[in-house]
Amino acid sequence: MTATPLPMAASTEHLTDAFRRAGLLGDGRVVDVVVESSRDTILSRIIRLRLSFQGVSDAPTSVILKTGLPERAGGTWNAGRQEVAFYTQVAAATSTHLVPRCFGANWDPATNAWHILLEDLSESHVVATQWPLPPTMAQCETILRARARFHAAWWDDSRLGVSVGSLPDTDALLRQVQLFAETFTRFTDRVGDRLPRERRDLFERLFDAAPGLLGRYAAHRNLTIIQGDSHFWNCFLPRNARSDDARFFDWDSWRIDTGSADLAYMMAVHWYPELRREREQRLLDHYHATLVAHGVSGYDRRALDSDYRLSVLWQITTPVWQEAHNIPPWIWWNNLGRILLAVDDLDCGDLLH
Repeated sequence: MTATPLPMAASTEHLTDAFRRAGLLGDGRVVDVVVESSRDTILSRIIRLRLSFQGVSDAPTSVILKTGLPERAGGTWNAGRQEVAFYTQVAAATSTHLVPRCFGANWDPATNAWHILLEDLSESHVVATQWPLPPTMAQCETILRARARFHAAWWDDSRLGVSVGSLPDTDALLRQVQLFAETFTRFTDRVGDRLPRERRDLFERLFDAAPGLLGRYAAHRNLTIIQGDSHFWNCFLPRNARSDDARFFDWDSWRIDTGSADLAYMMAVHWYPELRREREQRLLDHYHATLVAHGVSGYDRRALDSDYRLSVLWQITTPVWQEAHNIPPWIWWNNLGRILLAVDDLDCGDLLH
């Protein structure tokens, strides 16, 4: 128990209103709220609340409140806005239960303040390992199956770009590449000779080849909703090892893209070569088989390989964006080294010819 002051979103009045709108309270109400724990991540604050009720016996006795960090309220990351949009647009319209239940989410455009109220899964679920220790192969397979089920649920869905998200637009993507090229110039000024000339050349070749590479996305085929920040530690696994009830959290980077972008971020960005070489193709097989089993057609295994290599190539931009948004170097520097090794391993440079 702690004396941490309650945020406004954790007031008894706000919580009572949120649970009533979720159909959980009826005439009951929240009468007491205690902060059981509070921790800061790089982009947000995670608060576990213990609740007491009056007039109801089956409402959740604990919930997770996720809010923004005050020092990042005026930044350009817009993580809260994105994640609130996910829970209000995507999670509410997703038939498969692969994310925590959301009881309420709000983003204030005037102040950039935001919060999300989520079910507390700590009694039934657990993160596979402590970052950066990789999960076991069996845990990876469970996570890949869940990832494939989520991707399949939104695969080429008619709502994409209409009521949910924005479809990739070639002109907009080219503007993003131009913006990244400017960001990369500032990045190299800061990094100096710690980024070898041959690696700088790879980025510059990517800028030159971008118009052709972006044609894959302009077709608007075989696309889905991806998490973006899809590392293995953004997934709750069931404590019951026989269950497949995995749940993904941290959706502040979601977008419409190829499903392979999530896979490249999971494996090529976060794994060193020996482990990645051992597991990569087996997990891609596992993912593809699950896609097919859940109704995805017209997308064969070779198409996944092609998309995966292209996604690995584009992932070289991720550590640069991370550095530009003040993500600590112990994250982006290691990500940069691993993704460049993956580009070498998979001959992704050949895509630039």
